[in-house]
Amino acid sequence: MQIDRLRLTNFRQHELTEIELGAGLTGIIGPNGAGKTTLLEAIAWVMYGTKAARGAKDSIRRRGAPPRSKVEVEMEFTLGPRRYRVVRGLNSAELFQDGESTPIANSLDSVTDKITRLLGMSRDEFFNTYFTGQKELAVMAAMSAPERAQFLSRVLGYERIRAAQDRLKERRAGLRVRLDALQSGLPNEAILEEETARATERERAARDAELRSAALLASAEAKLAQVRPAWETIQRTRERAVALDTERRVLESRLASAREKAADLARQAAEAERARLELDGVRVQLAPLGALREEAARFDRLSAAYVAQRAAVAQLEEVRRRLTDLEASVARLPESGAADAARERVVDVRAQLAAASLEVEERRTAWVRDSQDARTKRQGLLDQYQDLKDQQQRIEAAGAGGACPTCTRPLGAEFDNVLGVLNRQLEEVLVNGNYFKQRIEQLKDEPPELDAADSRRIHLEQELSKAVAEQATLEAQAAEQRAAAAAMLQVKDRAAKLEVAAGVDATAYDPARHDKVRAGLRALEPMALRAQRVEPAAEQAAPLAARAADASNDVTALGNSVTALAQEFAAIGYTEAAFNALQLQEKDADRARRDAELAAVRARGESQAAAEATAAVQRRREDSAARRADAARTAADLMLHQELDRALTDLRTDLNQALRPELSELASGFVQDLTAGRYTELELDESYMATLLDDGDPKTVISGGEEDIANLALRLAISQMIAERAGQPLSLLVLDEIFGSLDEERRTAVVDLLRTLADRFPQVILITHIDAVRDGFDRVIRVGYDVARGVSTVRDEPLGGQDVAA
Repeated sequence: MQIDRLRLTNFRQHELTEIELGAGLTGIIGPNGAGKTTLLEAIAWVMYGTKAARGAKDSIRRRGAPPRSKVEVEMEFTLGPRRYRVVRGLNSAELFQDGESTPIANSLDSVTDKITRLLGMSRDEFFNTYFTGQKELAVMAAMSAPERAQFLSRVLGYERIRAAQDRLKERRAGLRVRLDALQSGLPNEAILEEETARATERERAARDAELRSAALLASAEAKLAQVRPAWETIQRTRERAVALDTERRVLESRLASAREKAADLARQAAEAERARLELDGVRVQLAPLGALREEAARFDRLSAAYVAQRAAVAQLEEVRRRLTDLEASVARLPESGAADAARERVVDVRAQLAAASLEVEERRTAWVRDSQDARTKRQGLLDQYQDLKDQQQRIEAAGAGGACPTCTRPLGAEFDNVLGVLNRQLEEVLVNGNYFKQRIEQLKDEPPELDAADSRRIHLEQELSKAVAEQATLEAQAAEQRAAAAAMLQVKDRAAKLEVAAGVDATAYDPARHDKVRAGLRALEPMALRAQRVEPAAEQAAPLAARAADASNDVTALGNSVTALAQEFAAIGYTEAAFNALQLQEKDADRARRDAELAAVRARGESQAAAEATAAVQRRREDSAARRADAARTAADLMLHQELDRALTDLRTDLNQALRPELSELASGFVQDLTAGRYTELELDESYMATLLDDGDPKTVISGGEEDIANLALRLAISQMIAERAGQPLSLLVLDEIFGSLDEERRTAVVDLLRTLADRFPQVILITHIDAVRDGFDRVIRVGYDVARGVSTVRDEPLGGQDVAA
């Protein structure tokens, strides 16, 4: 793997950082806290997600970045023959291959899973082999012996053998369970032989019983055939007798109904005749009723006109009083122009209030801005003062013979000059700090101009409230005036109509004659109602007399029919005793046939069941033979899987035995190069603990720098072994601050060694704050920190220059 380009947007302290990387030894140099290791963290985050970053998800966003600003890391890398580009944000991720515009993975989890499969390593495995930091050099030393062996087996691919053994173990367990189930379910052969004999004897006996039942069924069917013709004949006779008797009963019922109907019709005909006679007498008395009704209708119309004329006179007087009241109300209301003047006053005051509010807002904004600016500048001076004070204390503690804490060069004659520059800078910071402190006190309270402007705004708000209230009152009165004018028009129109109605002539109406006509109608109306009630009955007198005669004829005809049916029933000669005797004979014969038939069915069922039992015993014998063969095959498969597990165990043992010597040999070569031949051998014991050998003897007590050399050599050996054994070349090696306890000679040896690894690790990136090793790099990337903006700065630095200002 080789990283080609890295771009950070609002990631930690990096606002917008882009680095082009390539082959060779690249040094990333800068002071502590400038953001060097953040570049390494960005690589981990873009590949493996939030679990590979420090802190929580929300802490990744750069401090000072807008709340909704984009947080993103983009990295391009080469893996084997393919090029990839991965882009990750807080809530999204995409992975592209070979410059295609469509991603091969497009979610947070899918991108992490795809990269893990491409590299064949988890985040911890990748960063414990190809990425090495000062605090991570002894990662294997912190593990137990089984953990170290498991770690090496996993990163070198030996765990695939264990995974295969686990699958073999699962398969063996399944085969063992299957074999036990097959063997436990095998039946006893002697029991199968006994069951076969019993099934054969049962089948023979069932066939004999089936033949006997068939003979009995034939005899019962012959007897039933002899009895059934007489039985069927008497059934037909009985059916005719029952039909005649039923028909006779129906006719008798109809005869009774006809008699009742004839009597009822005779009664109704008599009542209709009496109604006809009564109607003729009433009609003579009702002769004057029509004339009285016409005269009463004419008087009703004249009475309505008389009442309407009197009501119109009363309403006209009331309408005239209402018109007088409306005219007085309109005279009291103000003129319409007053409302227009009030509206113009509201518009003028509202414009003055808007201008005053704008002035207050501008003055308050200026005051708040000046106050915040003074506090921000004073805080920046406090931070600058503390930083300068720390530098002064470190230089004073180092003395003239000490080294510069920033560039590591001896101070010498520059000691006093450096202190003088720092003292002048401190005095200047104090002067500026006092100025801004006074400025903050001055701006603590609102200025008088702001108070005066705010008072004008409040006064105008009160004036606007009064003007709006006055406008509402005048507009309401104007609306009332318009409503009163409209009401006057309606009242005048109503008065004109009532004057016409009040002038109608109603003198033709005679109340006394009207009352006399009403009395005559009241006397005749009950007689008219009685005539209406009896008229329908009177009209039915003639039809009812004819229907009564027809009903009498129907009674005579039905009596004759009932007599004829009784004579025919007697001529048949049917008796219930003869029918019951033949019915008993037929039932006995039919019951005997059904019993014989049921016995035959049972015999056939037993014969079939016996045959099925014989077939079932045969199937059990065949199934037993098949299960025995299956058990034999399963036992053979189980033995094969056991042999494979033993072979894989032997293979893992051989690989682990060969791992320590090979890893020790690679690490020893790195130790010899790193110590310039001082130590030539690094030995790994059975628990994979590293020990330096001095002339063949273990060195039990070593310095911190020698321990770092040993651990670094072991890490480089592991990385080289992985690169050699991987299915695709992994050419990247990143070292972060590994010079912590090494002297200058050892640092130079490490850089020289890294340059010699170009054939095994074409891309080596070394992160350090030590500027003295820069001459050994093929390329230098300088990382600094802009205190004023609070962001990291990154730039390429020419190898010939010594610009340490960054």
